[in-house]
Amino acid sequence: MFETIYAQVVLAVAVLVVTFAFLKGDEPERMGAAAYAIALLATTMIRDGTSLSVPRWGVMALEIVLLVVFLGIAWHSRRAWPVWAAGFQSLIVTGHLLVAANLRPPSDAFATVINMSNYGLLIALAVGTFWAWQERRAAAMGSGEI
Repeated sequence: MFETIYAQVVLAVAVLVVTFAFLKGDEPERMGAAAYAIALLATTMIRDGTSLSVPRWGVMALEIVLLVVFLGIAWHSRRAWPVWAAGFQSLIVTGHLLVAANLRPPSDAFATVINMSNYGLLIALAVGTFWAWQERRAAAMGSGEI
């Protein structure tokens, strides 16, 4: 799965974003990063080498669970990034549902939707972590606790 340089670079970016969220984020960012990391590892472990035109029920179930987690974070958080992450994750789930419903989207289009949605999700997590970090720093400066 990580045979190409491109796949390795994307994995490295995902690891950096998750690490950044764990180090500088608040509880919602850490929960989102943990859920994303667990889903990434689980998806990697259950990947069976089938084509994208065949429903992969295990991967689809993981993506649905990740969507529910982001929706839960969005429901309980006052921040905007979980809503964006849930939106991008819903695109991924929709792609899986199209394959499961046998609507046969082109596999290149399906892979593009999954990849671009994952990029959007990682960007949302990184931006949300950055703003949470900056809010915490500003609050510390305002109270004189630098």
